[in-house]
Amino acid sequence: MSKVITRFAPSPTGKLHIGSYRTAIFSYLYAKHTGGQFVLRIEDTDRERSKKEYEDNILESLEWLGLSHDTFVRQSENVGRHKEVLEKMIADGHAYISKEEAKDGSGVIKEIIRFKNPNIDVAFDDLIRGHVSMNTTDLGDFVLAKNINEPLFHLAVVVDDFDAGITHVIRGEDHTSNTPRQILIQRAIGAPTPIYAHLPLVLGEDKQKLSKRKGALPVTDYRDMGYLPEAILNASAMIGWNPGTPQELFTKDELTVAFDLAKVQKGGAVLGVEKLLWYNREHMKKLSDKVFAEKAKEWFPEDLKARENFSEIFPRLMPMLRDRLATFGELKSMHDDGELVYLFDAPSINPEQLCFKTQSRSDAKVNLENILLALGAVPEDAFTKSKTEETIMALIGEVSRGPFLHPLRYALSGRDRSPDPFTLLSILGKDASTARIQAVIALL
Repeated sequence: MSKVITRFAPSPTGKLHIGSYRTAIFSYLYAKHTGGQFVLRIEDTDRERSKKEYEDNILESLEWLGLSHDTFVRQSENVGRHKEVLEKMIADGHAYISKEEAKDGSGVIKEIIRFKNPNIDVAFDDLIRGHVSMNTTDLGDFVLAKNINEPLFHLAVVVDDFDAGITHVIRGEDHTSNTPRQILIQRAIGAPTPIYAHLPLVLGEDKQKLSKRKGALPVTDYRDMGYLPEAILNASAMIGWNPGTPQELFTKDELTVAFDLAKVQKGGAVLGVEKLLWYNREHMKKLSDKVFAEKAKEWFPEDLKARENFSEIFPRLMPMLRDRLATFGELKSMHDDGELVYLFDAPSINPEQLCFKTQSRSDAKVNLENILLALGAVPEDAFTKSKTEETIMALIGEVSRGPFLHPLRYALSGRDRSPDPFTLLSILGKDASTARIQAVIALL
């Protein structure tokens, strides 16, 4: 078999969601799995709706996902070639100029170019859907171009695929009904028919087709929310496909090795928000400590990065953030909810919230004094979560923990809800923790 050449051919008429990029991912993986080439073609012949900003967004998204193309072309650059093919089709009797009244009611007569339909059965073998056959009579003499200089979708696609040597067309199943028209055009211009693979639709959680109107997000929105590109790539590749094994987590290279169009399912597949978050959490876990810290720092609130104690506190936050975050973008919501600032600035304390249930202030004060005394024996270089927990739990013994741990956590954070006090102690360090406990004791 000749070298496999696939293509992704989006129209720059809006920002594309994961459903569209799943097609790009499958086309890329199939090409690379077989040692072939991946072509990116921007189908920008819709002059009114095509915009440079949307083309830029497509290029940004593909680059972010790591889907590099071997060839890049804009369909508008091929208009001369489309015109040449149209003229030959008319000369050969496969197409004709039809003078028709404009549909806007203006009464203007326009010259439309239509395909001369032979009204035959057209069949093809789809790699996913199997044998497909359709009689073309109902299609009528369909339109190829608004005029000799403005080709429409079916003609432009066929000519561009022919010229690029596309061997496999991988696209959504909503294009299945377009295939007979395109095969007719291929036969008329002497182009080979590529192998087709029509993918099942990507569905939203309501089991309806994923669409922008129903809240489907552009891929760059996931980037801007702090998702990892490898997580979105992995999650998207698993929509409607599986390797035939229990494995769910893949790198791009692993996907390339494992990918097989024969394992694409026929039915629609759901894109779930929780599953996306799961993939992102799992890929975040795979990051080295160094890379995780670098990415967390990129997303960390600027006002906290400006604090004098940032370089001291930030490294100590990593275990908590690794355990807590599903996306790096959640750092913003944590900050907005006041869940980070008290780690850098001593909190305001309300004595009424300090005591545990019916605990008296004097009892809370005594318990904090005993905790402070016990922590004083812990060396600063051993002031870890495990060591401080061991020390304080030895102090508490068998009595109720609440009267000790609630005042301690509140003294450190000024919040009813926060990480456990041992995590807080390890983040704040011995000096800051001691100062906060002493301040509350003085207040009491």
